Amino acid sequence: MIPVLGFAGRRVVVLGLGRSGLSAARGLAAGGAEPLCWDDRPEAREAAAEQGLTLHDLSRREAWEGVASLIVSPGIPHLYPRPNRWVADAMEAGVPLDNDIGLFFRSLAADGFHRFESPPRVIAVTGSNGKSTTSALIHHLLTESGRESQLAGNIGRGVLDIDPPGDGGIVVLELSSYQTDLARSLTPDVAVFTNLTPDHLDRHGGQGGYFAAKRRLFAEGGPDRAVVGVDEPEGRFLANQLVEAPEDDRLIRISVERKLSGPGWSVAARKGFLSEWRKNRQIASIDLREMKGLPGAHNHQNACAAYAAVRGLGLGPREIEPALKTFTGLPHRSQLVAEIGGVRFVNDSKATNADSAAKALAAFTNIRWIAGGLGKDGGIGAAAEHLGHVTKAYLIGHSARDFALQMDGTEHEICTDMATAVARAAADAQPGDTVLLAPAAASFDQYPDFERRGEDFAACVRRLAG
Repeated sequence: MIPVLGFAGRRVVVLGLGRSGLSAARGLAAGGAEPLCWDDRPEAREAAAEQGLTLHDLSRREAWEGVASLIVSPGIPHLYPRPNRWVADAMEAGVPLDNDIGLFFRSLAADGFHRFESPPRVIAVTGSNGKSTTSALIHHLLTESGRESQLAGNIGRGVLDIDPPGDGGIVVLELSSYQTDLARSLTPDVAVFTNLTPDHLDRHGGQGGYFAAKRRLFAEGGPDRAVVGVDEPEGRFLANQLVEAPEDDRLIRISVERKLSGPGWSVAARKGFLSEWRKNRQIASIDLREMKGLPGAHNHQNACAAYAAVRGLGLGPREIEPALKTFTGLPHRSQLVAEIGGVRFVNDSKATNADSAAKALAAFTNIRWIAGGLGKDGGIGAAAEHLGHVTKAYLIGHSARDFALQMDGTEHEICTDMATAVARAAADAQPGDTVLLAPAAASFDQYPDFERRGEDFAACVRRLAG
């Protein structure tokens, strides 16, 4: 655990008692603060009380007296579309807001780092798509090369629940816009921006507010090195703002859409080959095409970002390449579940919107596409342009019939449930086909979350294999 420093003997309210809130409360207590916990859900309050944490009813008139700070969990809005009522009360009372990420950065390097020969470092990853895979891949590259590494934040453990890093240790954090927007302290050694597509717009007051939340990772103190995807206008603008000259190698630009040139430092992947350029000279090249844990251009972008991040810490291409080959991917993200009779079964249940489903469809050919669920505005949207890769679609869930109307001549079948869709796709599939679950929809009509949906798909596939 990372003890939270700076609040010893003071009262700190923790609002929201999920993973990050409970982690923050424990870290505050370990640092000598008095955490006062609240959640509107009775079951969450009960779980906190069972851990010995003090509950603090925020509806009481004196609730904010003597409170030094309010620590807000990521799912609780603090500005748009409107502040949570307890957050609004705290701001009215003049109580500063923060979150567990801010507590982590203010506490990590405050005590004992002078004893290390190589001080611990932090790599923080943000962006719209690929954050989890990029963070997990960075962690994998580091551990495979013998570096001490811990994975936390939106993936892995709660950020304050990790072990204090040792000499030369590296902490890899996946950070959402909800986390970067509110954290008072953001001082990673390496900051990574993967890409930007519209998401969470109601929470940030539009696309500009969403980008501003991501951009804070690079503005609050500034990282020693930045890795920035430049395939969208926002990424190109951010990269431009971070350099003082074209050859400034504190920035590493990444792309999967264009060849990057100039005297600076860049990593790009085109036609399945990753190439690193620095000072107008190619440094390294890696063939990504046969790396089963990284299929498709979207995963090649993740590979570029992870490669650049660890190069920024001094790892060499010769130790990175073999580690890339052993990465198996994350569950529910272009995960190869099985290969049966020459047919691949791929679980991309995390593709909960049309943009992410489009990336999955672009990664394969001869696809038997399982799609549907609780559809979002625009239906299959951006995925429609990749229907040429689809041999037949097998539609499930609430939006099956709506999706059927958008198939534009692509053969399709309404299957309703996962078991039927997997069975029908497997029966139709020929060697060389890929049965791909990429729903382009939320899961909540049939499953509590996308993980449970992906697990059901995998279970159906395993039953086929006997």
